[in-house]
Amino acid sequence: MTAPTTVPVVQAINLKQVYAISRGFMRQPDQLQAVGGVSFTVQAGKTLAVVGESGCGKSTLARMVSLIETPSSGQLNITGVDAVNGHGDERLKLRKAVQLVFQNPYGSLNPRKKIGAILEAPLEINTALPAPRRAEKARSMLALVGLRPEHYDRYPHMFSGGQRQRIAIARALMLNPALVVADEPVSALDVSIQAQVLNLLGDLQQSMGLAYLFISHDLGVVRHIAHDVLVMYLGHAVEQGEKNALFAQPLHPYTQALLASTPGLAGSSAARHRIVLKGELPSPLNPPRGCVFSTRCPLVTERCRAERPVLRELAGRQVACHYAENFLTA
Repeated sequence: MTAPTTVPVVQAINLKQVYAISRGFMRQPDQLQAVGGVSFTVQAGKTLAVVGESGCGKSTLARMVSLIETPSSGQLNITGVDAVNGHGDERLKLRKAVQLVFQNPYGSLNPRKKIGAILEAPLEINTALPAPRRAEKARSMLALVGLRPEHYDRYPHMFSGGQRQRIAIARALMLNPALVVADEPVSALDVSIQAQVLNLLGDLQQSMGLAYLFISHDLGVVRHIAHDVLVMYLGHAVEQGEKNALFAQPLHPYTQALLASTPGLAGSSAARHRIVLKGELPSPLNPPRGCVFSTRCPLVTERCRAERPVLRELAGRQVACHYAENFLTA
């Protein structure tokens, strides 16, 4: 008898997002490909971290997965439901299954509302719970994220950045989502507070079975929280796989450059292939013809400039580099 297959919380297949950029009156708009065909799965209780420089497509990917934007093409299934072509009622239910934690805790909370009202708002909009039950759940969620009962009647300006982000996390969990999309959730916090919030996210994941899509540019943070890592460059996945394998032996020059430039990670195997990033990220309106990293890679060849490498299986992860075998060590 075969074991039942576990349905991933998120399954993305060849997701693309293309924007039309106006060039003026009577001129055809340019096509900007923000995400160029990314695939991944996230299981319950697991964290997929998406990393890369600003402009690589991380936040666009987050907006598609959180249903803020509809992909230009590709498939997106959330809890087994088609999030792109599904019926209206199904998509409406999915909005309860996916919740967001934003980067800036100072801008994501309404300064005119008390914390209790902020936490109860998702329940008021999406459920038929009576006011006493909403208040009870809001107070319970405050305790779950490490805040005190008296905080229920206070305003956002009365809290520190770390406390505000705890409130934002509590709000995201009010509807018992299956997936939390966290877009740079600790980058605006002091380093001493970041670890507390990351530990809270880890504890909540363990107790509630949450799946996280964690957007970050900080590989030190990613090492602390992720199970799997997706490295993006100019809208494309260049390497993805299990965190420990990827950190121990990065096979794409861009991943090596990110690891080598991160304090505390420079002692990894990335240091043996130290690659220093030079120049600027190319414009997505005019991407390189071959490998998207070819304009900044010190190991570039004519093949790289002419032929775009496909994402392929190698050493337990996927990598888009013609010469990734050269970085394998015994």
